[in-house]
Amino acid sequence: MDICLSFDNGPEPEATPGVLDVLAYRRIPALFFVIGEKLRLPNGRTLTERARAEGHRIGNHTLTHGAPLGRRSAAEALHEIAATDALLGDLAAPERFFRPNGGGGALGAHLLNGAAARHLVAEHATMVLWNAVPGDFRDADGWPATAHALLRAAREPVMLVLHDLPNGAMRHLDRFLGEAQDRGWRFSADPPPGCVPLRRGIPGPDFARYIAGP
Repeated sequence: MDICLSFDNGPEPEATPGVLDVLAYRRIPALFFVIGEKLRLPNGRTLTERARAEGHRIGNHTLTHGAPLGRRSAAEALHEIAATDALLGDLAAPERFFRPNGGGGALGAHLLNGAAARHLVAEHATMVLWNAVPGDFRDADGWPATAHALLRAAREPVMLVLHDLPNGAMRHLDRFLGEAQDRGWRFSADPPPGCVPLRRGIPGPDFARYIAGP
């Protein structure tokens, strides 16, 4: 099984350093989808720079992680994306990865509004979604078992979403990754095509299903 590992909602000084330590030990690359306003906090940008320096890819996960963009005004949605891009700067180069907020991992037309979709196309962004969300943000101890079940059931490459949040869930990360490697599962930082409805500004056939309204 091929797995692309990602971490949403950081950077967090109480969680991200430990995640980076585990990834370095396991030699696993990952994508970090950061919340823009957290880059303004003490150590926020430094942690993101460390992740980039250690070979991980950095993406935009909106400025505030508020309501999904499909439920926001055009101006709000554009600000959520553009302000985070400005804060990231070259940390997100060369490919401008963007992950919308799904509101608990749901997929659907609530992810974007028309203005956000047109902006992403114009900026040649790559939108990365997901197909495995084990819920570490709500089940700090039970998520590894859920993740293993999702991976065993998968019939296509997996885009796995974890969260570098200070809720204690990441204390299980090393064990989970070790068990996955022992099973022969392979990790990369390349999102599976089935989870990328927009690549470098070029929409795929499923892109429209994630847009609410014109």
